[in-house]
Amino acid sequence: MKIHDLQPPAGSNRARRRVGRGIAGKGGKTAGRGTKGQGARDTIPMGFEGGQLPLMQRIPKLKGFKNPFRIDYTPVNLERLEALGVDSIDLDGFVENGLAKKSELVKVLGVGSLSRAVRVEAHAFSKSAEAAITAAGGTVTVVPLPFGHNRPPAQGNQHTNR
Repeated sequence: MKIHDLQPPAGSNRARRRVGRGIAGKGGKTAGRGTKGQGARDTIPMGFEGGQLPLMQRIPKLKGFKNPFRIDYTPVNLERLEALGVDSIDLDGFVENGLAKKSELVKVLGVGSLSRAVRVEAHAFSKSAEAAITAAGGTVTVVPLPFGHNRPPAQGNQHTNR
């Protein structure tokens, strides 16, 4: 037996029905679609849900989640403080030297190293930055966040027993 001798058993494969080819057999005239109505036509758009607002129009347009309690800091690395060559720097000093804008929160990060003692005031410090500043003989001062940046979530109606 060769590959060209292979064929399916008799009657297992059937030719598909060719509808809409005249009245000379099954599937003439309306081609099995009935008479009139939506199912008899070929103009139903993809995603059509019978007049209901389709799913693709109901889902939100903007993806993702925006955390309302996220605190965004402007990062400042130790190597930038070393390059400034100052003995102390506070929030106004960051603004004057172009490391942050006036309304931004500043976080000092530990990239780089310090060769002298520097007194630093900022809103936050990484552990490595704090360790490097104190190891060089400097001091670290954490400035409290301005109002609105550390507010707890609204409590709402808690149904307390009074």
